[in-house]
Amino acid sequence: MSQQSTASKPSLTGVKIKARKGAVRAQAKHNPAIFRDQLYQHLESVPEGDFDGYYNNFVQAGSSLEFLKYADAFYEIFFVGGLLQPGGSYLQDNASTAPFSILKAKDPAEVDDLRNYIEVLNKLIRRYKYLQRPLEKSSLPNLIQYCNRWPVELRNKFAIAMGLLMSQNLSSMEPLLNLTKDHLVKDNLALDVITVVFRTYLVGQTMDHLSSSLRKGGVKDLLLFLPSNKRDPKALEEHFKKAGVPVVAEWFIRKQSAAARESVVKTLKELREDENRTNDEVGVLASLTIIDALKASLEDQPIPAVDFVSCIWQGLMAVIDWNTRADQLEALVLREVDKYAPILESFCESAKTQVALINAVQVFCYEETRMLKTFPQMLKAIIYWHQKGSKPQGKQHFLKATEGLVKFLEAQEDESEDESEDESKDKNEDNDKDGDED
Repeated sequence: MSQQSTASKPSLTGVKIKARKGAVRAQAKHNPAIFRDQLYQHLESVPEGDFDGYYNNFVQAGSSLEFLKYADAFYEIFFVGGLLQPGGSYLQDNASTAPFSILKAKDPAEVDDLRNYIEVLNKLIRRYKYLQRPLEKSSLPNLIQYCNRWPVELRNKFAIAMGLLMSQNLSSMEPLLNLTKDHLVKDNLALDVITVVFRTYLVGQTMDHLSSSLRKGGVKDLLLFLPSNKRDPKALEEHFKKAGVPVVAEWFIRKQSAAARESVVKTLKELREDENRTNDEVGVLASLTIIDALKASLEDQPIPAVDFVSCIWQGLMAVIDWNTRADQLEALVLREVDKYAPILESFCESAKTQVALINAVQVFCYEETRMLKTFPQMLKAIIYWHQKGSKPQGKQHFLKATEGLVKFLEAQEDESEDESEDESKDKNEDNDKDGDED
């Protein structure tokens, strides 16, 4: 087989290969200062207060400037009126303040005034979709970490702007997590910022909408916005009330109530997990460990006593094995109620908490249809514990503490028996009348 000669390839001597425009721009030096100066030229001719004019000139600038490449620089100009250098201070190049930024808004900051600026940004983001992701993922988180270096006026304008952006779904709540850094929570700075954000958000949205946004943004615990040595739920509740956002305080209380319920469930599950305990040992632990733990939890959590009783009941019911056979489930629930009655009684020392317990039992029986018939028996179990079923450990103390509740339940039982007797008498009389007529 003969060896084939390799054919020489043609050469393109003297031919210049022209690079694509996109490749040239990508390889060009990143120079935010040039971008800033060119953007200023587009905005300087617009009269102050002409927001439509600013938007139109932004669109004109977008045809020649690279908004995507300089997105962070664009947002620095919009929010703080100029470029920032590492550390948060303004770039020292003798540049003037931006012709258009939220710095130009009125003092003191007003939501209605700043809404005009955010509306311009909103229309720009709708036109240039690629501007939204840098806003949420890089620009806002980066700017937030420097807000401690700004004067109060700018900080309030920035917080109102964030509240408007987040209420219009232009950004999630995720950037707020950067406020939990140590240098920002100091002196309640982070707390003041999120308070302004929440107040602004609630101007156009409901608390349920805000709660959903916080959950989606990963903001789970508002206590993280306080200094580590001052993370007191009651103090946070009072702060929101004084700041004029009581709905946030009420929502926070409900969240704390849910956390308390989880704590109750966890405590009771730990008790049940030890299979080696006898009934007597369970009684001792119920009186010494669980009750003390719950009382300590009640002191730490800003939860009304009536709501806490409901939490305890739900916690007790949560540890029951609901996979038990249907014919055995009713007896199991009644045994558990009898066993843990001392826990419930210790927190039912007033008329309100007593009624709250009964209402909690009623709602539970209504929602758990398998337990509809056991409502009267559950109440009787509490009475039986008081009369005959109590353990000797601390007996007199618990009997005295629960005396009011038991008397109330006995009165309700007597009334229901009287009503039943009256109904039976009425039925007998009706039957007698029907017999006489025949």
